[in-house]
Amino acid sequence: MVKTGRINRLTVVKQVDFGVYLDGGDDGEILMPMRYVPKPCPVGASIEAFIYRDSDDRLIATTERPYAMVGEFALLKVVDITPAGAFLNWGLPKDLLVPFAEQKPRMEVGKSYIVRVYLDESSDRIVGSARLDDFLYRESDNEFSSGEAVSLLIANKSELGYQAIIDNTHWGLLHHSEAARPLRRGQRLMGYVKHIREDHRIDLCLHLQASGKTDDVARMIMAALEKSHGFLPVNDNSAPDDIRNRFGISKKMYKKAIGALYKQRMITITEEGIHLSPNKQSRNKRALKSNRNHGK
Repeated sequence: MVKTGRINRLTVVKQVDFGVYLDGGDDGEILMPMRYVPKPCPVGASIEAFIYRDSDDRLIATTERPYAMVGEFALLKVVDITPAGAFLNWGLPKDLLVPFAEQKPRMEVGKSYIVRVYLDESSDRIVGSARLDDFLYRESDNEFSSGEAVSLLIANKSELGYQAIIDNTHWGLLHHSEAARPLRRGQRLMGYVKHIREDHRIDLCLHLQASGKTDDVARMIMAALEKSHGFLPVNDNSAPDDIRNRFGISKKMYKKAIGALYKQRMITITEEGIHLSPNKQSRNKRALKSNRNHGK
């Protein structure tokens, strides 16, 4: 069954002048317009495609990736307001609708908001919500352990520090003392669970322990790959600032870690970034949770 709003690996079943059709199983054949079709692309080829619905409610396949998929969060900019709600640029030709009921506060054109992308079960349409607490836990119930590598999205700044979204499932707090540099709202980076407080709230940190750094960085990179569908757009030629913004480490440390992973055949390195080796891919233990709508 095709997962709308996610990456699917589908087989080409038909070629036409305006694109190719992919086998969508029970959902029938799904068009991938010609501008997205990789070359060569014969019948029988297998393609990774993002699936969503166009303005005519038809399933469409694309090799482009949105800024966030179903179950994920992102900082997105409002490009239009209509009677249906606000439309946000999420990296695809069709903008993402955030209905008025899902806005908090009421959105304005030109401003950016952290939103959760989810699938409306009644219409099977992909929509967004700024009511973040409806999708995130504030307390950890044995979900995390101290020292665990996690992916972070910076959501808000307060007197205490930065409120961050952890692995698309939980709220966490990164105190100002743990941030060696200013962070931006919407910035994605890797971090660690510093500890779980007595009230089960999660404190975060960005820095590694002094011992075993290369191994720690390698584990962090592997965790990031698994949470990013096996690909990260950062390689040994990336700018130092890009590496530091994403992982909080130096380029030298990053190159050393991915070099070790490459020698162990855990990853492959291309001009686009790094890829998880096919035989090393594993399911993230919280992947299913990140695709559910759940309360705090």
